[in-house]
Amino acid sequence: MLQIRKYFEERFAISEEDWNIFSSKLHQIEFPKNHVILKAGDTEHYLSFIEKGLIRFYIPQEEKELTFTFIFENNFYSAYDSFLTQQPSVYQVETLAPTILWPIHYNDLQEVYKGTQIGNFIGRMASEELFLKKSKREFSLLVDSAEKRYAELLAEKPELIQHIPLKYLASYIGVTPQALSRIRARIAKKSNWRKTH
Repeated sequence: MLQIRKYFEERFAISEEDWNIFSSKLHQIEFPKNHVILKAGDTEHYLSFIEKGLIRFYIPQEEKELTFTFIFENNFYSAYDSFLTQQPSVYQVETLAPTILWPIHYNDLQEVYKGTQIGNFIGRMASEELFLKKSKREFSLLVDSAEKRYAELLAEKPELIQHIPLKYLASYIGVTPQALSRIRARIAKKSNWRKTH
């Protein structure tokens, strides 16, 4: 829970009273690797802070799954369209590593909005962060090469990329696993060249 408070304090001032109200609505929950947190067809009831771990959003399909988002630790995550509308999600959410979450229920968050001075700011900040990630992803798919998308993901959290299976990474950047292997080889070759020159 200290990580959440630090996350907030780096972005805005939060009073002890408001923090106590907000934190009283949180609880810790742990999931093992490869655990489906939210199934397609279920409704998202939580906005969660990832203390530790790695989460994947994907669309389940018969032939192959379509991975479209990874969320790393020290970030909020939610199937936010389902959370906002309280309607069933069309995609699934699963852990790719042992994961510790601090979720707040939709109803409890509404109480925080009403009962604290900072509540609406917390909600706005979480929603803006999720929106910006989504917008950046959509823009990247339109204008960036697959190699650039992979390089940016690698730069963001290199220590966690090793936990993501190649097929999920390939799906995320929009190429086959074989094409991703070639991209990784090119990036490694460039990196080695820079180290020796």
